[in-house]
Amino acid sequence: MTRGRLMRNVSTEAGLLLIGIPVLLWTLIPLYHMFLFAISPKDAAFSGQLWPTNPTLRNFEMVFGQKHHFLYNFWQQMLNSVLISVGTAIVTLVVATAAAFSISRLRLKGGRLVMNLALFTYFIPAAFLAVPMYKTMGIYGLLNSDWSLVLAMVTVASPYAIWILRQASDKLPVELDEAAIIDGASPLQLFRMVYLPLMVPSLIAVGTYALLLAWNEYLYAFLLLSKDTAITLPVALGNFLAADDSPWELLMTAGFIYALPPAAIYYAFRKYMSSGLTAGAVKG
Repeated sequence: MTRGRLMRNVSTEAGLLLIGIPVLLWTLIPLYHMFLFAISPKDAAFSGQLWPTNPTLRNFEMVFGQKHHFLYNFWQQMLNSVLISVGTAIVTLVVATAAAFSISRLRLKGGRLVMNLALFTYFIPAAFLAVPMYKTMGIYGLLNSDWSLVLAMVTVASPYAIWILRQASDKLPVELDEAAIIDGASPLQLFRMVYLPLMVPSLIAVGTYALLLAWNEYLYAFLLLSKDTAITLPVALGNFLAADDSPWELLMTAGFIYALPPAAIYYAFRKYMSSGLTAGAVKG
């Protein structure tokens, strides 16, 4: 390696560090302050100290034990969030995988037009669709049902998921399909034995995307679910702000706990997220 090339590499890495370190700090500092709230006594929550004088785990005890009236259904609401998020991921994968396979591998007539029309819906802010979605779910009697939020989130996530999977599918060698068809494979066998195994990274990435989208959703959950035992945890956390004397230390503790599962999921599947979501970024 020449001296000039070495200097360019060093300069590039230094530039990336200068950009990456501030971005990392900008991301972690709010999480650190949330954790400080979680381990601080109520009277010291706003002390501004970098570390509380008397750290405590009492806030975690109160949240885990549901010892505040805002937390009476904490575990039920957490379970609601889990079920809705997992359900959204599964249904989105089923819809998007079948649609992408039909468009990309079976060359379904008009499929690409349908996909482009679906993507066109993203020009309309999701918040504008919340009231029509509420009306639709009311007509079909799905309000206060987990399925109402699952179907709403699938509607939001599917166009992007189909686009990602279709682009990734287009990069698979068509010779594999031809060889399978020559061997007598039906479209279903082609889907199950050739398509799915090769699409695993993209499927994991899209499933994770849909799961995290539903996990963090507030507006649709607020409109479609109203019972304390039916709402998701983001809506329950929003109720903390309705009190004149909000228990901020408990809000931050519950929020910190709620932030851990998606962080763990993203960390576990981070290589699939990077490779799967970029697999179809450029059409091959």
